[in-house]
Amino acid sequence: MNADRHVRLFRNGRNQALRIPREFEIDSDEVILRKEGDKLIIEPIKKGGLLALLSTLEPINEEFPDVDENLPPLDNVDL
Repeated sequence: MNADRHVRLFRNGRNQALRIPREFEIDSDEVILRKEGDKLIIEPIKKGGLLALLSTLEPINEEFPDVDENLPPLDNVDL
């Protein structure tokens, strides 16, 4: 969506504010605001889940130990 929209600025205490129209709504609770020349850039802060975190990690290049090495065979387990 690249449509422009005219909005009015207003005062909220000592801050200048604007209402974001529904079609520009941001799916986030927090944003980063920065100024580039005369432009204000609003970017959502994306909270990554476990998969996002795991995708940033380097692969492990070592063998995993045999964790069931000293366990009795499944046929001999008493319940």
